[in-house]
Amino acid sequence: MLMGNVTRDIELRYTPKGTAVADIGLAVNRVRSGDNGEKIEETTFVDVTLWGRTAEVANQYSGKGKPLFVEGRLQTDSWDDKETGKKRSKLKVVADNIQLMGSPRGGGGGGNQNQQGGNLAPQQQPSQHGGSPAQSSGGVDENDDIPF
Repeated sequence: MLMGNVTRDIELRYTPKGTAVADIGLAVNRVRSGDNGEKIEETTFVDVTLWGRTAEVANQYSGKGKPLFVEGRLQTDSWDDKETGKKRSKLKVVADNIQLMGSPRGGGGGGNQNQQGGNLAPQQQPSQHGGSPAQSSGGVDENDDIPF
C-alpha cells in the first residue's frame, strides 16, 4: 500500500488485444527526525503499472501532482542493456486497486477502483423523499431493530 503524488502525466496505451495499460510515477514522502531533532523529509519515487479499467480511470481522473493511493504487488522486470550488454533489473508495483484522493473539483474524488470492478464506488444518496439512506421510501427507519 502506497500513498503519494503522481509525478507525470499519465499516458494510456492499449495492448494488441485491447487491454488498457498505463505506467505512472508515484512520489512517496516521509518525514522523520534526524540525530539533532531536525526534521528530514525524504521522497521515494516508485514506478507503478495499472491495467484494464484501473488504467483508464486513472488516466481520466488523475494526473501529474494529484494524490493517489495504490494497493498492489511488487514485480521485478529484467532485461539486457543494449548499450553495455549487462543484465539490468527494475522493481515496480503492479496495482490491484487504486483510490483517487483529493476533492472532486480537483479531479480526485475519493472513489475506489479495482481491476475487476470497473466502476467507481457509488456514493450513497438520500431517498427521493429527502430522508437518509437508511430510510425506505415509506419513511420507516429500517434500523429500528438494531440495538446500538
